[in-house]
Amino acid sequence: MENNTIPEDIIKIQKKLASFEKESRNYKKYTKILAKHIKKHTMKKRVNSHIKTIETIQKISQDENKETRE
Repeated sequence: MENNTIPEDIIKIQKKLASFEKESRNYKKYTKILAKHIKKHTMKKRVNSHIKTIETIQKISQDENKETRE
């Protein structure tokens, strides 16, 4: 997920949402579905970012340990 593209499922939901009237039952339903998908996508990006940060910190720690041993 290096690039910041919007996933296809979110785009499809947005297109479908655009075809409904603003206060209709389907509009409200698809708004909730879209919110769930966006939340899931955001959480995935956040978790991946945290994992990369942890890996970077571990790598730096290992490099420092190697330098102090030499």
